[in-house]
Amino acid sequence: MKFKDHYATLGIPRDATQDAIKNAYRKLARKYHPDVSREMYAEVRFKEVGEAYAILKDTAKRMAYDQEYRPAFSYREASAQRAQEQARPQPGANTRRSAPPEPPPAAKPRAEENFSNILDEMMGRPGSPPPKPRGVHIHGSDQHTKVQIDLEDTFHGTTRNVSMPTYMTDEYGMPIVSKRTLKVSIPKGMRSGQTLRLTGQGFPGTGDGKAGDLYLEIVIRPHRRYRVDGRDIYVDVPLTSDHAEQGTVVHVPTPEGSVQLAIPPGSSIGRKLRLKGKGIPGDPAGDMYAVITKLSQPIHTAVAQKAYRALKAAFDFAPRTDTER
Repeated sequence: MKFKDHYATLGIPRDATQDAIKNAYRKLARKYHPDVSREMYAEVRFKEVGEAYAILKDTAKRMAYDQEYRPAFSYREASAQRAQEQARPQPGANTRRSAPPEPPPAAKPRAEENFSNILDEMMGRPGSPPPKPRGVHIHGSDQHTKVQIDLEDTFHGTTRNVSMPTYMTDEYGMPIVSKRTLKVSIPKGMRSGQTLRLTGQGFPGTGDGKAGDLYLEIVIRPHRRYRVDGRDIYVDVPLTSDHAEQGTVVHVPTPEGSVQLAIPPGSSIGRKLRLKGKGIPGDPAGDMYAVITKLSQPIHTAVAQKAYRALKAAFDFAPRTDTER
């Protein structure tokens, strides 16, 4: 597995506090978010920042990471310190003289030579054997996304193809962002805001770490006829004032077919009549509410008909009878 300096990715020191880690992540996440950033490799950098934060924000994962890659950090720090010492001018020395030649390979300490081989293995340099897991096994991050369904789907269940970003690593351990599509079965009775959990379908883990989970939030699309509130469904039932006052029987549409509903005499506009158990299925199922709304009064009296004919003659209009077209 290729060594990744997560501290360098977030631009923080190794002894950074949790608040410093969180602030650095928020700043870089805003900078490289694919929806706002125009940089060429913003999506890859955004993924790297998220991966670094996922490890460093968790105390246990951070300790395991620090322990596993302690030799690499020590080697980098020692190299940086030697470079600073060589660049620092010595008292009385000629600062313009060339740097001393490197010792021949045979004079290098054996420990440094062995450590170089370790770094080759850890960083996956060309020509080195394939990197081997060195004991770091980190659980993959969870993924969250939304999936839209129709109201009718909650009564029968459905399937949806869900596409989401994912990543894999190349031969050098660099992340490659790609897209995958899953065919998901959605059971009946799901309501808006409910979440389906798909175990092991999140981001892949590190080493032998298990993959994260995928969480799908259900969203019911707006319907042209019904309104949804939790498991309850509302539908408007237009009535004339006479029918609302005298009472009548109407056919009320539901997602599972039409039902007859008796309107009691004296019903007012805005009254809700309950159809028990006709809402979204569940335990218990939701209810449907028929809401009485006002319908224009028909022309059925002699006075109204006379007024209508006079209006027609005055404005020469023809009322449309093909409103369903």
